[in-house]
Amino acid sequence: MKPDTLAGLALRSAAVGYVLCLVLLPLLVIGKQSLAGGLASFLEDIRQPQAAAAIVLTLEMALVTTMINAVFGTLSALALVRYEFPGRWFLNAVVDLPFAIPTLVAGLMIAAIYGTTSPFGAWLQQGGIAVLYNTPGIVLAMLFVTMPFTIRAVQPVLMELEREQEEAAYTLGAGRWATFWKVIVPGMLPGLLTGVFLTFVRALGEFGSVVIVAGNIPMKTQVAPVYVYGEIESYNPRGATSVSVLILLISFVALVIMERLTRPPGERLPIFVQRRLTVEPLSR
Repeated sequence: MKPDTLAGLALRSAAVGYVLCLVLLPLLVIGKQSLAGGLASFLEDIRQPQAAAAIVLTLEMALVTTMINAVFGTLSALALVRYEFPGRWFLNAVVDLPFAIPTLVAGLMIAAIYGTTSPFGAWLQQGGIAVLYNTPGIVLAMLFVTMPFTIRAVQPVLMELEREQEEAAYTLGAGRWATFWKVIVPGMLPGLLTGVFLTFVRALGEFGSVVIVAGNIPMKTQVAPVYVYGEIESYNPRGATSVSVLILLISFVALVIMERLTRPPGERLPIFVQRRLTVEPLSR
C-alpha cells in the first residue's frame, strides 16, 4: 500500500472516529433510552399535553426567528458587503459577538433591557406589550443567539458574485427589484439556505437565554429544551429523552434538506427550479 494511501486511510479513520465518538455514539445511546419502553411509550411521552405544547411552541418560535433572520440577516450582509459607511468594520466585528457571549448572559442582557425595572421595559408595559415571560422574549433570545448564521453564510457568497451580471441586467432594462430577485437572490441562494436552516436548528435547541426571559411557564412559555431540563429534575429521564430525540430528529431532517439544497451547481436544486431561475426572462 502506498504511503499516500496510508495517510489518506489514517485521516479518514480519524475523521470517522471523531464524529462517531462525539456525535453518533451519544445519539445512539439517547435514542435507545427513548425507545426503552417501546414505540408506544415514546409516542405517549411526546403526546403529553405539556410536552406537546412545548414542542409546538419551540417549532413556532424557531420558524418566526428563522423568517426574521432570513430577511434582516440578508439585508445586513448586503449592507456589509456592498456599501461603505462609517463604522462598517466595527459592525462587522460585532456580528460575531453572539458566538462568544454565553447564552445565559444574553438572557440577562435582554431581561435588563426589557424588564419592568428598566425605563424601556416599563414604557412597553404601560403600552400593554409584555416581552419578558412571553413569546416576544423567546423570539428575541433566539434572534440574539442565531443572528450571525445568516449574515456569515450570505456574506462570502455575495463577495463572490460577479457585478457584471447585475450590470448586464440593468443594461437589458431590469429595475433594481427585478435585478435583486432575478440575479442576486439566485446567486446567493446556497448561502441563504445554509443560514436559514442553521438558524432554525440552532433556535430549536436554545436553552440558556430562553430560560431567563421565558420564565418556564408550562403551556405558555415553556420551550422543549426547558421542558427536557424540568423532566430530568423531576426524575423522568424517559420523558426527557423522548422529547430530546424528537427535536434531534427534526434538526437532522432539516440538516439533510439543507445538504440536498446546497449541493454544488447542477446538483443543488431540482431541475424545474434551475430552469425557472435560468430561463425566466428579466422583467421590470
